[in-house]
Amino acid sequence: MTAFAGKKGLVLGVANENSIAWAIAEQILNQGGTIGFTHLPDRPDDERKKNRRRVSKLTDSFENAKFLVPLDVQDDENIAAVMATAGEAFGQIDFLLHSIAFADRDDLSRDTIETSRAGFKLAMDVSVYSLIAVCNAARGILAPGAAIATMTYFGGEKCVPGYNVMGICKAALEAAMRYLAFDLGPQGVRVNALSAGPMRTLAGRAAGVDDMLKLYEYMAPLGRNVTHEEVGKTGAFLLSSLSDGITGEILHVDGGYNMMGSPGRLLDKMNNS
Repeated sequence: MTAFAGKKGLVLGVANENSIAWAIAEQILNQGGTIGFTHLPDRPDDERKKNRRRVSKLTDSFENAKFLVPLDVQDDENIAAVMATAGEAFGQIDFLLHSIAFADRDDLSRDTIETSRAGFKLAMDVSVYSLIAVCNAARGILAPGAAIATMTYFGGEKCVPGYNVMGICKAALEAAMRYLAFDLGPQGVRVNALSAGPMRTLAGRAAGVDDMLKLYEYMAPLGRNVTHEEVGKTGAFLLSSLSDGITGEILHVDGGYNMMGSPGRLLDKMNNS
């Protein structure tokens, strides 16, 4: 497939080979797209540059992975510098993937009611405002008809105990996505969110993904969890011209779990145990 032949864009948020952002990027790269990547900044005392090395191990094997630069989404000058790099490399970009979220582990591990003020501000800044900041900085290089996608989770729609403050962040992210879709609509730019089921990623492990995987396996209509490849294909779809008429939407890739109004087959298992 060559759905992305001649298309250029940015992927923000690859951490390692298990990242959903990488699953999506790999689909785009294999379909002819050219991508500029960012990575978490490395500490000045980290001579091994672990964050950069983890991502470069993935991107180095692709000729159409154009560049790899650090990005601190709490630094507006850094965001502007990344967009300037993309502008120099590509002129305009056809797609942008935002796959960035963070909350302090102490705040994630406590009840939501006990979230610290500083932790709340940090989580909202990195997980939500970053999408607004990135989209604003990218406006000058977004091609007409460009597509933007961000990553969310069902915990932003319903209470998922254990997801805690990040659920509040995802609810805010989804609202921001809709308002950005309105703001960028006259430019022909689409903004959507992809809501994947639980997956074994760095973020997933921090949120206790193993218990959720068991739950989804019993409750989802498909009777299984989704794969990285399935999520990657759907993310690529949202960033391609195949989804040109879609904006301001949350697309679930969770085996149908989100539409269930009862425990479904899990109830049968409970009754038979």
